[in-house]
Amino acid sequence: MGVRKDLKRAKQRTDLANRTEVEIVRDDRGVVREARTAPLAPPAPTGSTADIPFTNAAEAPDAVVLRRKQGATWQPVTAAAFAHEVTAVARGLIAAGLEPGGRVAVMSRTRYEWTVLDFAIWAAGGQSVPIYATSSAEQVEWIVRDSGARHVITETAENADTVTTGTARHQGPPRIWRLEAQGLAELEELGRDLPDEEVTKRRTSLTPDTVATICYTSGTTGKPKGCVLTHANLYAEAANTVELLHPIFKEVTRQIASTLLFLPLAHILGRTLQIACLMARIEIGHCPSIKPDELRPALKEFRPTFVVGVPYLFEKIHDTGRATAEKMGRAASFDRADRVAVRFGRRYLEKFLGHGKGPGPGLYAAWALYDLLVYRRVRKELGGRMRYAISGGSPLDRDLNLFFYAAGIIVYEGYGLTETSAAATIVPPLRPRPGTVGIPVPGTAVRIADDGEVLIKGGIVFGAYWNNPAATDAVLQDDWFATGDLGSLDADGYLTITGRKKDILVTSGGKNVSPAVLEDRLRSRSPVGQCLVVGDNRPFVAALITLDPEAVAHWLAVRKRPADTPLSELVRDPALRAAVQKAVDHANEAVSRAESIRAFTLVEGEFTEDNGLLTPSLKVKRHAVLAAYAEEIEALYRKET
Repeated sequence: MGVRKDLKRAKQRTDLANRTEVEIVRDDRGVVREARTAPLAPPAPTGSTADIPFTNAAEAPDAVVLRRKQGATWQPVTAAAFAHEVTAVARGLIAAGLEPGGRVAVMSRTRYEWTVLDFAIWAAGGQSVPIYATSSAEQVEWIVRDSGARHVITETAENADTVTTGTARHQGPPRIWRLEAQGLAELEELGRDLPDEEVTKRRTSLTPDTVATICYTSGTTGKPKGCVLTHANLYAEAANTVELLHPIFKEVTRQIASTLLFLPLAHILGRTLQIACLMARIEIGHCPSIKPDELRPALKEFRPTFVVGVPYLFEKIHDTGRATAEKMGRAASFDRADRVAVRFGRRYLEKFLGHGKGPGPGLYAAWALYDLLVYRRVRKELGGRMRYAISGGSPLDRDLNLFFYAAGIIVYEGYGLTETSAAATIVPPLRPRPGTVGIPVPGTAVRIADDGEVLIKGGIVFGAYWNNPAATDAVLQDDWFATGDLGSLDADGYLTITGRKKDILVTSGGKNVSPAVLEDRLRSRSPVGQCLVVGDNRPFVAALITLDPEAVAHWLAVRKRPADTPLSELVRDPALRAAVQKAVDHANEAVSRAESIRAFTLVEGEFTEDNGLLTPSLKVKRHAVLAAYAEEIEALYRKET
């Protein structure tokens, strides 16, 4: 098992194991209230993230920094070639009228050209404004108008039409280019006669304090707010995570680090990931979709050594493994493998961390058997070379984390927001602790306020919301950012997120319940698709649950039932409800009886971006779901009282 060898090898490298030390601050009662870590990378005194491609080209021109999918193969892109393309596009943007400090919006799925554009906009002295490719005309109208973007690069004709429709009434609609219509080639031709020196002049005039990007929050409530992030913010995030993680990925595994980037580049996590990888010259490939059926083939082709994803990805890989086993008549074997993996992972990590004896001979034998039957298939699904993964966006179920560990892949959790340039905490590479989101990223401090709210301070924290001083003042005080999330710090400075401050439910009996813990565990079990835990001012906690279409199709196929069985019939099916009840029981194991889900209702349809119930980053819009399913919630409580 490669991961176990990595951990053993790493333990002998004290220089790697002790790279981060956490300073703990306790209150008068001895409760940990603050955790701080020193930076591993000092703040950049000059320059900007725009310099990265050009530094790479000067220092290692032949180094492969990206791989671009062309036909059936992944073609290498050297540092010199990438810098040349960035320069050519930057010249085109300048020729098109982009002024220093001007804003360019990019509306596209994750693809190679997005990365070129990000650095080209910066090299031309501009500021990038990402827009999700799935955004509506109304959302585009707001972001373009609020940011003042005068240029928009879209991916498809549909995206271009959305921008045109959304900005039709603007006094000066933006100029639009389309990637699928050779938009980058058009820009390069436009700037053909402009000297490279003009790009160099624009780029070298940037400083760490220059605004790099205005990233709009996905907006679970109200209009999205534009987070103003500087080059210093992005550098602090990228440089410190590289210094923390890259020595492990490179020196301990003895692999050439590479990753397949599939997170939306409109999301700050995807953006900072690509900056960090280019800074460290880690090979990057791009995949435009996070949908499992589209992502899995790309993972098998590219064969990354690590990925950064959201819990949804790991949940679906696990569910696919079980579905495959069930088709082969081996569902019971997969379930045993799942239980063995959790026990093995827990005991091995306890031994590694010095808290236990480790797996006994019988558990080792069981692990070896299921490694042949199950776990190697999971590794194959992820390309066969992957040893590490980072999960963010929402908490990953602890047992699911342990399953992947036993399968040979350590999943490190992190936590952050757009306002913190992505990760504010991360599990340190050689001190895994499933169930937590880790310690502060080097150079960052985390504090727990009196009401349990998580506060963050450091070079990664943004300076303001664009055109919104009132919103800025509401969350920034003495350089501490109030996240709106609730959490706690343990004795070693590891943070655990317990829920959203605004989402806390208070039952009519006075019990405070954080729905996040229950929802995260529910979603980790098939056939649950999405869910919403309710119970505010109600006598007990309940849940709205949607069914995952892939899981339902598999469930029907295994039972030889018609694939077109109406969903209205399925939500009342006793056998299917029994399967969902197992997921509910799993969720309830994490909470007290008073906080547990006592009733649930299966609702037809899905929570999606298209129907306005999910944000582009796959977060449930709680108020929208409550309004859309008000009748179902009322019926649920009438039935149970």
